[in-house]
Amino acid sequence: MNKVPLTQRGAELLREELNQLKTVARPQVIQAIAEARAHGDLKENAEYHAAREQQGFIEGRIKEIESKLSLAQIIDVKTLNAGGKVVFGATIEVYEEESEEEHIFQIVGDDEADIKRGLISVNSPIARALIGKSKGDEAMVTTPKGARHLEILEIRYE
Repeated sequence: MNKVPLTQRGAELLREELNQLKTVARPQVIQAIAEARAHGDLKENAEYHAAREQQGFIEGRIKEIESKLSLAQIIDVKTLNAGGKVVFGATIEVYEEESEEEHIFQIVGDDEADIKRGLISVNSPIARALIGKSKGDEAMVTTPKGARHLEILEIRYE
């Protein structure tokens, strides 16, 4: 399988979630199943079925995170020699001509993307238009909201 790019911070967050699921959530749901079993008839025991459903969710999420981490290509943008270009992990300040607003984006992996926090997927139209460009360059981006003209004001590798 292909490696999936992931920032240092994204990998750390996944490892923290994995640790929490394995050390806190999993033991809690095992305890809930044991308590529900003690109540008797499992066929009509809603607590038991809810706990088993929760256990399935937790185990599925654990497998998903382990898979993501095993396929991850963890990129520390601070160590890249990007030569002033927009690359994966870079934080970019842009000026949008249509709205006359400045925006700050960081290009991250698909699983880390959260537009409300300024984290855009490396596969998004904006990221694809900006990658490889330098400070002062302009990019035209076709988005679902229409064409956007962006000028790169600053590129940081943090």
